[in-house]
Amino acid sequence: MKRLIGVLMAVLLGIGAAGCGSGSQTAENGETPGTVTEEANTNTETAEAEGNGDQWLTVIPGYGNEAGEYAKGPNGEDAVPTTEISLTEEQYAQIREKGLKAAMIWAGASEWYNAMTDGAKAEFEKMGIEIVATSDAQFDPSKQATDIETSMALKPDIILSLPVDPVSGTRAFSPAVDAGAKIVFADNGVNDYKAGEQYVSIVTGDQYGMGRAAAKLMAESIGGKGKIGIIYYDVDYLVTNNRDNEFVRTIVNDYPDIKIVAMSGFSAENATGEVASAMMTQNPDLNGIYVSWDVAAEPVVSELRAGGYKDCKVVTMDLGGNNDLDMAQGGNVYGKVADMPFQIGETMAKLAALSILGEDAPAYVVSETVSMTRDNMVEAWNQSLNKDPDSSVLEILGK
Repeated sequence: MKRLIGVLMAVLLGIGAAGCGSGSQTAENGETPGTVTEEANTNTETAEAEGNGDQWLTVIPGYGNEAGEYAKGPNGEDAVPTTEISLTEEQYAQIREKGLKAAMIWAGASEWYNAMTDGAKAEFEKMGIEIVATSDAQFDPSKQATDIETSMALKPDIILSLPVDPVSGTRAFSPAVDAGAKIVFADNGVNDYKAGEQYVSIVTGDQYGMGRAAAKLMAESIGGKGKIGIIYYDVDYLVTNNRDNEFVRTIVNDYPDIKIVAMSGFSAENATGEVASAMMTQNPDLNGIYVSWDVAAEPVVSELRAGGYKDCKVVTMDLGGNNDLDMAQGGNVYGKVADMPFQIGETMAKLAALSILGEDAPAYVVSETVSMTRDNMVEAWNQSLNKDPDSSVLEILGK
């Protein structure tokens, strides 16, 4: 998820050392953190004995987060699926009569943001809501604060946003809170804000569902048995931590014939090739590698190609150009899992409308999940992003 790259960078810049790219077309979400160029962690942990013991369950940050069908929200909220959020025709009519205005104040710009915007626009059109502002903060907290102030001059009744920085966001969104605008966040909220008070809801991907789906794809890719490595994001970040940990739990608990033999973390997505090189040097017989997200997987795929490891399959998160091209060509990339930003945008608009009508709105809502292999690339892109893949992918697929 390209959307989180700048979000994490903004947070890291804000907190200094205390702390979801290559320029390819990337469709996200997500969720992709961290463009900082720290050295990669290449201290690969390697299995010392046969079997998937509990040693793998306590490696990735956030491993202690409560397990279950859905991950909890940032404030411990129970998740509600997007399929449970709807308006009646009577409620649509009531909203249309109000002559409302909305602003969409995003952290960045990408295919993922475009799909979320399109989903929200589709719902606002049904509701007769005028969109008075759409902005891209370029992952700059100061610019997002300015975008909020500029938008508030247009007196929006609704604000949809993905905050750049949860710390500075507390102050940045205060003009909207003070004006009584209904705020719905994507992916994460801001510090000291509570659902039902300063904002309505947070809508995000099904993080645990994505982890389980990725484990299933990995099992498919290697015929249900073999040795795999895991390259995970070694930073405290709720979205990726939850996805990665659920992948590990699912492999350990549901696929006894798949052996995790190496795990290594990274903090800079452009350094994962170094991580993969060290992992393959120690484990040249790996059948598959899981990587936290798409752009971080690109150097891994390049390293596998360069090393001649054509049979080592890669599974990752999010849709994006370069790795999708590799998948279409029958290369190392076997499968990807993505959330559904078009659906997220639709749901954000619905939640804002329900709140305006005085209806209860769940604090934490998760979208459906889509799994993609070469066999369903066009369908998966349309489910997730409401558009076709890049023309180069379509040409290879003969579409």
